[in-house]
Amino acid sequence: MLATVCAVVYGTADFFGGLATRRSRVLAVVLLSQIAGLALLAALLPVLPGVLTTEALAWGATAGVSGTTGMVLFYRALAVGVMSVVAPITATTSAALPVLFGLATGERPEPVALGGVLLALVAVLLVSRDSSAAASGRGYGPVLASLAAGAGFGGFFVLLSQAPEGAGMWPLLGARTTSIALIALLALATRRPPRPGPGTLHVIVAAGTLDMAANALFVLAQQRGMLSLVAVLVSLYPASTLLLARYVLGERLNTVQVVGIGFTLAAVALIAGG
Repeated sequence: MLATVCAVVYGTADFFGGLATRRSRVLAVVLLSQIAGLALLAALLPVLPGVLTTEALAWGATAGVSGTTGMVLFYRALAVGVMSVVAPITATTSAALPVLFGLATGERPEPVALGGVLLALVAVLLVSRDSSAAASGRGYGPVLASLAAGAGFGGFFVLLSQAPEGAGMWPLLGARTTSIALIALLALATRRPPRPGPGTLHVIVAAGTLDMAANALFVLAQQRGMLSLVAVLVSLYPASTLLLARYVLGERLNTVQVVGIGFTLAAVALIAGG
């Protein structure tokens, strides 16, 4: 239940983030949303129990590097690509990575889960086919960025799960402070002031707050269940992103993409079922 709610919240956060990147620079959206999320985390730390250790903060910081890389690439893909295509590609990649990590560390998922990984690869190829006029000239840039973003998010899940038992929300503090520092340094290096576009600040704050709420739900779910199950359930988040993109933005998909999205959700379901 925690993982399913987490997926809904992640998907809603990504929708708001995607909207913001269309009128603001990516670095501004990421930095300001991360700061908004840190404010929520500060309120959660005294409420949710946990033991503060150097190891917990270190694993969180490492996860923060992976997650920040994924977020920058993801928001970039959302800014130049079609939201209802970018989200499923990112999700299938981030769902498959924890399964592959489990295989490398000795886990042996059921054959149905491995079949889900293969189906996910097919889904990526199908859902990436955007033949609309609006997509002409985009090439494979958004697709490659989406794949890389999914790897970053998958790494975030794997690394965060390595924090010591009983750490509570403290690993998220390490992740979030590292993320803010990296984005601030990147903004300074590129000399791009992180100013939000007109009328986007409230959207950015909503994206950051929801993202941190989803992170907290993931930590709670992972502490109570297996990573290989929780991570793929969380990766169902495109469902809410797609619904919002469909009914708020009026995005349309071609037949191949519709089949690909169906394969995407089926792949995540197979991985979770394994």
